[in-house]
Amino acid sequence: LAVTLFPYTTLFRSDKGPELFLDASENMELYDIETGTEPYLEGVFLAGEVSEDSSPEAMTEAVYKKTKDLVGKSDKLFTLFGGEHSVSIGSIRALGEKYPDLTVLQLDAHTDLRPDFHGSTSNHACAVFEASQKLNLVQVGIRSCDIEEMQYVPKGQCFWAHEIAHNENWINDVLEKVSGNVYITIDLDAFDPSIAPSTGTPEPGGLQWYPTLELLRKKKKKCNV
Repeated sequence: LAVTLFPYTTLFRSDKGPELFLDASENMELYDIETGTEPYLEGVFLAGEVSEDSSPEAMTEAVYKKTKDLVGKSDKLFTLFGGEHSVSIGSIRALGEKYPDLTVLQLDAHTDLRPDFHGSTSNHACAVFEASQKLNLVQVGIRSCDIEEMQYVPKGQCFWAHEIAHNENWINDVLEKVSGNVYITIDLDAFDPSIAPSTGTPEPGGLQWYPTLELLRKKKKKCNV
């Protein structure tokens, strides 16, 4: 299941991301070299966009309701695309209600742990604050944050980018913190800017492509994603 969302608190022009993502997907080869399959033959359902834009809070509520409706109807893999990270707030809330033991695995350049920002709790800078208070949060690739956020960083469960760079065993270390039901939230700026340069807030020194895929593959084998 895929949902395309257009969030409200975006920086620069990243709000165009989901629309451009769909446009680009029409021009990609359909054969996957690594798996030797054509994944589209399994079927992908596009559930349509959530276009609520009256306020950040209204957008979060709309995403929450849409996610709750979709995950309640099917056991298929649910994928959500948004122009920026605030779309995760409503979806994590809905999945957290279904799976009280939920682990949120966050791949990101920024901690996104502010309780509120610019007068809103539904800002991209607050994307995982609620998850940090209610669920098991594991952060990977972080290399930018504000001092006020440090009190909310999960102790022993934040894998800073500068530490990952010197730890050959970092993938296994992350996996030790992740089990059971897992929601993955990926901000594209988690990757090094050489991989994803057109994000709203790029930061140097990010994750590399193939090690990140290895982390995701191993986690998929170990956990219910």
